[in-house]
Amino acid sequence: MSVFAKISNKVLLGINVLVVFFFLLACLAAYISPMDWPILYIFGLAFPFLLLLVFAFLCWWIFIRKQWALISAIAVILGGGAITNFFAFNFKKPFQQEKKAGQIRIVTWNVARFVEMVVNNNKGSQTRYKMLQQIKATNADILCFQEFSSSINPDWYNNIVAVSKGLGYPYFYYSHDWDGDRLFNGSVIFSRFPIVDTGIVRYPRPTLPEALLFVDIKKEKQLFRVYTTHLQSNQFRKEDISKIEALKKAKGNIISNAFYIFTKLRTAIQHRSIQADMMPEILKNSPNPTIFCGDLNDVPNSYTYHTVKGAMQDAFLKKGLGIGRTYNSLSPTLRIDYIFTDHHFEIDQIKRVTTNYSDHYMMVCDLRLAPAAD
Repeated sequence: MSVFAKISNKVLLGINVLVVFFFLLACLAAYISPMDWPILYIFGLAFPFLLLLVFAFLCWWIFIRKQWALISAIAVILGGGAITNFFAFNFKKPFQQEKKAGQIRIVTWNVARFVEMVVNNNKGSQTRYKMLQQIKATNADILCFQEFSSSINPDWYNNIVAVSKGLGYPYFYYSHDWDGDRLFNGSVIFSRFPIVDTGIVRYPRPTLPEALLFVDIKKEKQLFRVYTTHLQSNQFRKEDISKIEALKKAKGNIISNAFYIFTKLRTAIQHRSIQADMMPEILKNSPNPTIFCGDLNDVPNSYTYHTVKGAMQDAFLKKGLGIGRTYNSLSPTLRIDYIFTDHHFEIDQIKRVTTNYSDHYMMVCDLRLAPAAD
């Protein structure tokens, strides 16, 4: 081996060790509160790319220096839990549109206020109509929507009426704040089964006025509880997106842009951690079998995901395949919308509906509730 080759391999080995170190930090992001170490969140966002590099080095050293491949191999073993949270390993099966007896079909979707809120016939209103048709086509029993809007102003869309009466969901719970324009925004749960109880938990300041909603639903003789929420978003504006795109292309003032984006991310993730820390106690106290649907605005190897999910089942990991992207901007690695259930439920199938009407993809899942004990 030439001197140049030896030096090159040692440089690559040094880079490999650094990548493995960052990869393991990314794996730790799920277990350490961003209130203490916000920088770990950035490594967590970079997890899929670090994982790709770790595998690339593993394959490279297998052919060049097998003993050095152990560095990446050990990293993969140590990061196994983070990998299986990030990627679903199941055989791909076609989604069966026809519901089977005993199944409960549930939908979760961040509908982005249905794109257009003012009654008209522009492109946004046409998209809203397509979204309503997409919802109708699912034939779901329960709908959980985040960033839902509705108005009692006749010049604006009343989406409560459009869904409850137009699509046949007579039972719903929508807690909203008066904003002075008779336009209400928040999360909502619609059901074709009777709702026998409802509740809301407000998140504390300094987080935005998001809320955790729940309904107790009666299906025949069985009761179960459905939660939905939308956690603190990163609130990226157009100018923020342009800074991110500039960073991707290594253009502009890299240091200034990176610090600005990190500051915004840090604020959002710390607010989300406050919200997430409330969840375990609330979910644990549910008196009925539990389903959780929501837009957590966080990836599967994050503190938010790890804290909210707890011991519940992730429906996508149970029956999905691949990364399962649900946010259709910025990066193809962003799965931030989830359906979790406790172990009273069996998960039959799940799918994403990858239309670009909203900036999120709809998720549709069929569940079975175990028979109640006599």
